[in-house]
Amino acid sequence: MLAVFVMQLTSCMDRGGNGKKILPPETVLRLDPSQNNPRNSEGDFINLKDGRILFVYSHYYGDSGSDHAPAYLAGRYSDDGGKTWTGTDEIILPNEGGMNVMSVSLLRLQNGDIALFYLRKNSTVDCIPMMRISKDEAKSWSEAIPCITDKEGYFVLNNDRVVQLEDGRLVLAVAMHEGPGMERNNQGDLYCYYSDDSGQTWTSSEKVPNTTDIITQEPGLIEMSDGRLMMFIRASGGYQQLSYSSDRGKTWSHIEQSNIPSPVSPATIERIPGTDDWLMVWNNNDGSIPEIKGKRTPLTVAVSKDEGKTWDYIENIKDDPDGWYCYIAIHFVDDQNILLGNCAGNRPQGTGLAVTELTRFNRSWLYSNAE
Repeated sequence: MLAVFVMQLTSCMDRGGNGKKILPPETVLRLDPSQNNPRNSEGDFINLKDGRILFVYSHYYGDSGSDHAPAYLAGRYSDDGGKTWTGTDEIILPNEGGMNVMSVSLLRLQNGDIALFYLRKNSTVDCIPMMRISKDEAKSWSEAIPCITDKEGYFVLNNDRVVQLEDGRLVLAVAMHEGPGMERNNQGDLYCYYSDDSGQTWTSSEKVPNTTDIITQEPGLIEMSDGRLMMFIRASGGYQQLSYSSDRGKTWSHIEQSNIPSPVSPATIERIPGTDDWLMVWNNNDGSIPEIKGKRTPLTVAVSKDEGKTWDYIENIKDDPDGWYCYIAIHFVDDQNILLGNCAGNRPQGTGLAVTELTRFNRSWLYSNAE
C-alpha cells in the first residue's frame, strides 16, 4: 500500500553522478482569476510541429466560476519547452454551449492530425463530449462530432482522458450522472465509448459493474502491455477503484479497490514514453492526518515499474494543507522534461477550482526520489 509521504523538494543537483541535471518542480505559469474572469480551469497540452507547446483550458467569464457558468476554450503557447508562456489568451473555441465548454483533452492521432475533445454543456441534463479535428496544427478545427449519440444525459469526461490504443482505436471513459428517467446522482454510471474510424462514429461499452455502495466518478484509462485496458476511478471509500477490459473496452470487470489511497478526487496515470513505467499524479492522502483528511492535498507523483502493482519514487509536488490540487494533465515534452497542468487554488479562500498552474520538472528529478 502507498502511504502519505511528505518531503521537501530537493534543490537542483546531480545525485546520480550521470551528468544529468536534476531539475525539481518549478511553477512556470499561474492563471489566477481576475475581473470578468472568475475562474481558469483544467486543460491539456499538445506538442506542435513547429516546436511550440499549446495548452488549452477553460476560461470562465462573467461573475460566476461555478461548473455551469459561461466559459470558452483559451490557449497559451510556449516556444522553449514549457519554461515560459505567452501572456495573453487566444480563443481556441468560443462558448458554443448553453452553459459552457470545458474539460479539454488534446491528442496527436496516429495519422498526424490533432484531436480536440471537450464537454459541450447545454444544461444540467445535457452535457456531451465532442471532438474536433485539426489538420493544420491547431490553426483551424473541423465541425464538432458528438462522441455519444446512443444516450441522452449529463456525461463527465475529465481533461487529459482520451487514449488511442496501439491498434488505432480511440477510447474515452465517462460517468453519466443524469438522464431521461434518471435523477441526478453523485454515483456515476461508468461507460467507455470507442471509435475505429478516427472518431467519426462511436460505440458504447456495457456499463462498468458496481454492486457495492462505493460511489464512482470521473474514470480514466491506460493501455496495459498485455493488451488489456485498466480503468482508474475517482471513488468514495478512501481508495481509487479499478476495472479491467480484455476486449478493447467493450466490457469491464466489476470494480475493485486499488492500492492507491485517495480522497474523493481524480488521479491521472500515463505511460512514460520510451519505457514500460507508469507515472501517476494524484492526492496521496489516506485520511490519517486529521488536518487534511478528505482534502485534495498534497499533489504527489509516483512511478510504477509493474503496471500499478506497486508504486515507488513518491514525492510531493505541492503540499499546502489548504491547497486544492486536482484535474491533472500530464505532458511529456521530450525524453527528459515533463509538464503538469492542474487546478491549484486555495479552498478556504474560495479559489479551489479557479486557479490553474503549470509545473515543469525532469525525469532525472523524478527517478532520484528513491533515495
